[in-house]
Amino acid sequence: MPCSVQPIGHRFSRKLIAFAFPLAVAVPLGATPLSFEQALSLSTQGAPTLASAQAKVDAARAATAPAGELPDPKLALGVENLPIGGPDRYSLTGDFMTMQRIAYMQDVPNRGKRDARVAVAQAKVKQAESAQQLSMVSVRRETAMAWIRRYALEQQIALFDGLFRQNKLLESAVQAQLASGRGSITDVLMPRQEAAMLSERLDELQAQRAQAIATLQRWIGTAAGEALDGAPPSWSLDREALTHRVQGHPDVNLLSSMGLVLDAELREAQAAKKPDWGVELAYQRRGEQFGDMVSVKVTFDLPTAPTKRQDPLIAAKQLERLGLDAELELLRREHLQELNTQWAELERLNLAVERNQTVLQPLMRDKVALTLSAYQAGKGSLVEHLAARREFLETQLRFLSLQGERQAISASLFFINDAPLTGGAQ
Repeated sequence: MPCSVQPIGHRFSRKLIAFAFPLAVAVPLGATPLSFEQALSLSTQGAPTLASAQAKVDAARAATAPAGELPDPKLALGVENLPIGGPDRYSLTGDFMTMQRIAYMQDVPNRGKRDARVAVAQAKVKQAESAQQLSMVSVRRETAMAWIRRYALEQQIALFDGLFRQNKLLESAVQAQLASGRGSITDVLMPRQEAAMLSERLDELQAQRAQAIATLQRWIGTAAGEALDGAPPSWSLDREALTHRVQGHPDVNLLSSMGLVLDAELREAQAAKKPDWGVELAYQRRGEQFGDMVSVKVTFDLPTAPTKRQDPLIAAKQLERLGLDAELELLRREHLQELNTQWAELERLNLAVERNQTVLQPLMRDKVALTLSAYQAGKGSLVEHLAARREFLETQLRFLSLQGERQAISASLFFINDAPLTGGAQ
């Protein structure tokens, strides 16, 4: 019997410390694999957020055409100088002063005001386009991070097939140890306990994966349930270049375009200090015994109290602009702070991934092998070996989690603005 135990233990040791587990999900979820690039492409096709942004751009563009046009003319019909007493009372033809009148009137805002209204409409187009750019970048960034989140979870889930196989091997080895008269009777329960703990941890990861799919579905629809294809790109990120790109962040562009609107509205308020004018052409018909008449009239606005009317509006727009400039500077600083924070976190993750791969995993692998040898030789307990296995599992899961975090931060930095998708070795 002792001779039959040793080969089983040796085979089990070699399989246990190899840990060559597959890192891909074996069963596809859909007919068409979903790559990272395909997910980004789907996110911009028919997305409600982008459709709404496009509608606002179209609406702003449509509003530019009438912005500089004159107001609609007016048509006036009436009777003037109708007598209400005397022999010709209520007569439209008796008194020479009674006239049936038709007039065409056109108000003409001053040129500065009309130009400013055109500038306001054009600035609102820029504002809508900036909002559209912000929506585009947000959709692409959130899609990228959701895809990466799911990918990292599936990498962790893929470990468990190998872990359950190793658990079965451990159970066989424990039974062989007991058959040889070595070990404790309670040892036979420990592999089952480990299998239950593995199942519980796997359930947690499966739930997180389902949540990641739900998040991805928000951006790309039903295609989120398809099997993933390939790995995330590895971008070559340069801190100086990213700092420069922060200045063109969609949030900053949107706020800057709001400044253009305020500038145009300020010019419109200033133009209100100049008088508008209007023209009126009238035809007056009198009785047959009297001649008909025509008249021309020109009217002018008189901005005689600018300190009570125009100047307060001008001051209000100037104060709004000052407030917007301060908000714009604050936003730039916030984005720069976010960039520096994420860059520091990325550097930490780079170190953590390397340390996990080159130091912690080899140490845990050796610890598993040593505790297994001690258990087989009767110098160690199964509890110690199972603890070492759990530590190794946590180390591997931590490694994949760190990789996912690093890829997610890289995606967040890469999609600072609407750059084209180009990957490079990092």
